[in-house]
Formats: sequence, structure tokens, C-alpha cells
Amino acid sequence: MSASFYIARAILDGFDKHYRLFRETTGRAKERFERADWAGGRAAAVARIDMYDQRVREAVITLAERFPDLGLDDTLWQSIRTSFIALLHDHKQPECAETFYNSVASRVLDRRYHRNEYIFSRPAVSTEHLDGDEPTYRSYYPDDLASTFRHILQSFDLKLPFQDLERDIRYILRAVAEHFPEGWERQPNFQVQVLRSLFFRNKAAYIVARVINGNALIPFVVPILRDEGGSIFVDALLLDGKSIGRVLSLSHVYFMVDMEVPAAYVSFLESVVPSRPRADLYTLVGLQKQGKTLFFRDMQQHLKHSTDKFVLAPGTKGMVMLVFTLPSLPCVFKVIRDWFEPPKDTDRNNVLDRYQLVKHHDRVGRMTDALEYTHVALPRDRFSKSLLDEIARLASSSVIFDGDRIVFEHVYVERRLIPLDVYLKDLDEPHLHDAIREYGEAVKDLARANIFPGDLLTKNFGVTRYGRVVFYDYDEISYLTDCRFRRMPTPRDDDEEMSGEPWFTVEPNDVFPEQFPTFLFPEGRARDIFLAEHRELADARFWAERQEHIREGHEEEVFPYGESQRFANRGYSR
Repeated sequence: MSASFYIARAILDGFDKHYRLFRETTGRAKERFERADWAGGRAAAVARIDMYDQRVREAVITLAERFPDLGLDDTLWQSIRTSFIALLHDHKQPECAETFYNSVASRVLDRRYHRNEYIFSRPAVSTEHLDGDEPTYRSYYPDDLASTFRHILQSFDLKLPFQDLERDIRYILRAVAEHFPEGWERQPNFQVQVLRSLFFRNKAAYIVARVINGNALIPFVVPILRDEGGSIFVDALLLDGKSIGRVLSLSHVYFMVDMEVPAAYVSFLESVVPSRPRADLYTLVGLQKQGKTLFFRDMQQHLKHSTDKFVLAPGTKGMVMLVFTLPSLPCVFKVIRDWFEPPKDTDRNNVLDRYQLVKHHDRVGRMTDALEYTHVALPRDRFSKSLLDEIARLASSSVIFDGDRIVFEHVYVERRLIPLDVYLKDLDEPHLHDAIREYGEAVKDLARANIFPGDLLTKNFGVTRYGRVVFYDYDEISYLTDCRFRRMPTPRDDDEEMSGEPWFTVEPNDVFPEQFPTFLFPEGRARDIFLAEHRELADARFWAERQEHIREGHEEEVFPYGESQRFANRGYSR
């Protein structure tokens, strides 16, 4: 065998070790759910995020030790790539293996070799119709829906009894009847298809499925919860696209899903949430590196077929990040500035730490996910002059102007949202009320997850296409329990009352909630709505009680679907 074969084999061995450990960690999610080991679930989610980079480093070290003369031989690396492709015959995760190869090769090769002759700029192995030793999903052909749902709920072999299985089935059938009041005509191909693995996240397990009826495809999701006594129950039946989209969202911690063939799961999910790109779906099931690869390929393809220019993102300019966007792409790019505007008192390393905190933490549907890239080259002629000037002025140490390209040493990519401060302008009364209520609920959800945004200004929050408010500016984020919430001291005399500077000691972690209404909203209708809906947010006692609740070990679940959709809140008595 040639040297290129052994090098390719070493890289693939590194990937196979990674995916074996990935599946072991993910596969234990079912056991953790059965034992109510929520702390173990959180630890596993963090460990799994860091697992990929650990295996890449190991592979790079292995290559350096076993092949010290590897070098930058053009012919050799072309041969390594060819040998690697041959090894992927009948592999169950070829697209992820190609991405792992890229990660390893990028650590070894100079940037000028990041072309398809040496790495996988494009996929070389098709994953279409790829499936595992067992089918990815089960198909059911209902004589009646009750028996079908009974079989579905029992098919996952959960080692816990149902509180009342027959009751849950009645609730499901009732929810189906309410959603389809006129029923439907069954076509000859009527069937229910259910993914074989449960989707585990936090304290819930989700069944992801679809109904096929003629030309119609109807996705649905079934959340299953565990009570304190060790029994399980169906909490809801989600049939509308908005609710399913909120469950299958990147603004939460990634799912634990046991997948032999990730591409087959992603293909199924594309029919369940058709508006989501494949990059998001790979990330959703914990394969964020594959998600990054697909996003970058999609972006490169988009750049070839578009002509608009990168421009500064709309909204208030950030004091820590330089934020720009390509109008024809639904995302923003964030680069850490070389210097920060006052009153920001932080540094680059702290900003990096804050983004890592968010990556590892449960985002409870209220924080956007960020893809982190290094050494990203983009065509210089696609940047507007005003943006080039801003980059040179604010972030010159983070970029290299390399001929006709701009190479960003470090950049975050997030989905583009409407900044809340922009969104609130010129809203009519009902929509203003809804937006401010949503804003307060976002702050409360973050508090339930032990997160304090730091800077609560509306410019740091965005609005999704469904009107949901999420947080996206992380440079001042902290754990809620690390803050000290205080009442404003009462002035002792006129001099203190009229002082333009604080006359009392303020520590870096001190927060004065009663100042929130004044700083967040101008006097008028918006502030009045905020106080009417969320007055408790301006009371230090609310925050102190929330801290105590967390310190006592109470873990409040933040559901990714509406409270009104839970069977317990729909008049379906337990």
C-alpha cells in the first residue's frame, strides 16, 4: 500500500473514533432521561460540543508522529484525497468524514491549498438514499389511529411506565380532531412514518414523525415528559409549522439523537421543517461542524450567483462587534473590534469566553446560535467602500487584505433578525403591546436558565419571522447567580440627591433593576406597557428570588412550545 493510503486511513480512523464516541454519548441520552439525570445530560451536551476538536487535534498529532515528512507535496495530498474517497465506500457517515478530513488537512496545509484538489470543497460521495442496517424510520398503516399511536408510543422501549397510556392516546386523538375539524379523506398510500430515535433535549424526549396521505405530507412532533415519580406522559401534540419550528430550532441546546446514518435523518427532517437549510438540520442534531461546512459551501455558491455587496448591518452600531451582512443572505457576520467604545469595559478574550458560554449553555429558545469560523476568505470586490473603511478603522488586526480577498482571522455568523429597537418603531398599539410582552418573556426565560443578559437595551434583542424575541449580544452576558441585584440607596441629603455621579459604592456585578424602565424605554406608551406587563423585572426582589430558586437546585423547564398547547392547559384534565 502507498503512503497516501496509510495517511488517509489514519485520518479516517480519527473520524471513526470521533463518531463512535459521539454515538456513545448520544446513545446514553435515553438512559439519562429514564434516570432523570438532568445534570448528566447537561454535562454530556457540553462534552459532545468539544469532542470534535479534541479528535482533530489527536489526528494531527498522529500524522505528525507517524509521517514526519508529510510536508506540502502537491501530488501526495491529491493522492491522499483520492485514497480517502476510496475508503468511504459503504461508509455510513461519508459527508461527516469528509468534513473531518478537511479539519485535519486545514491544520496541516497552507491556506492556498484549500481547494478541491486537496480538500473537499465539494462533497465527493453522495448520501442520497443512504440508509443504515436498520431503516431510519418505521412506517405504520393505520386501521385506526388509536392503535397506531399506541404502537408508536411503545416502540421506543422506554424503561418507564406511562402515567396513563390510554388517556394520552385519547388526548392525542382529540387534538387531531380539533386540528382537522373536517377530517380528511384517506388515500391508498395513507401511512405514518416515525423516526426510530427519540430526540432528547433537557427534560423532554420528542417523537418526530410525518403523515403521508396522497400528495399531502403532515409533520408532527410529540413531546414526552417524565414526572417526579418516574412515570412518563405525553405533554402535547404539535401539528402546526410554527410550533414544530420552535421545537426544531437552533436557539436551544442541540438534540441528542442516536443516528447510524445522519444524512438519512437530515433528509427526513427536511420534510418536517422544509424552510430549514440542511446546514441547520445537521447542527440541530449535534453535528455542528457538518453544519458549518454546509453553510460555507452554500455561501460560496451564493456568492457565485449574486452581485450585491456586503454592507454594515442595519440597526444601532455595536460597541464591541463590527457587524455586517450580505442583503441577499439571511445572516450577519460579527467581527470583534480592535477597541471598544465606552462604557464597555471588557477585552477580546472575555468576549470569546462569553460566546463559548452561550454555545455550552441551554439557550432556552431565547439566544441565537453562532457559527464560529477562522481564516475565512471573501472576495474583496463584494464589500462596499463604507464597510471596507469601517473594517480598516475598527478591526484591522482581525483581517488580512490578501490581494483580491479579505481573510477574516475570526468571525461569528448568526441568522439575521430585525433588531428590536428598529422593530418597535411605528408599531400600532396591539403589535407594540405584543412585542414588549415578548421582550419581557424573553428576559424571564433567560433568568429561568440562570442567564442575565447584562445589557438589556432593545438594540441587543432581535425579532424572528414568527415575532419571537431572542437575545444576540453576548459580550456582557453572565450567570444570573453571579450578579448582585440591589435597590437604589436613598440619598441622605440634597448634595447626594443632586450629585451627577454615584455617591455610593458600585461593584462590577451590581445591578439596579428599578432603573430598567427608564433606561430601556422612553417616557410614554412603550414604558407604560412594560410596567403593566413586567413590573416585577424592575424589582430587585424578583431577581433575588429567582437566584435563590436556582441555588436551591430547582430547575424550571422552559417549553419550546406554547403553554396553551400542553394537554394539561387545554381542558384535557389529567
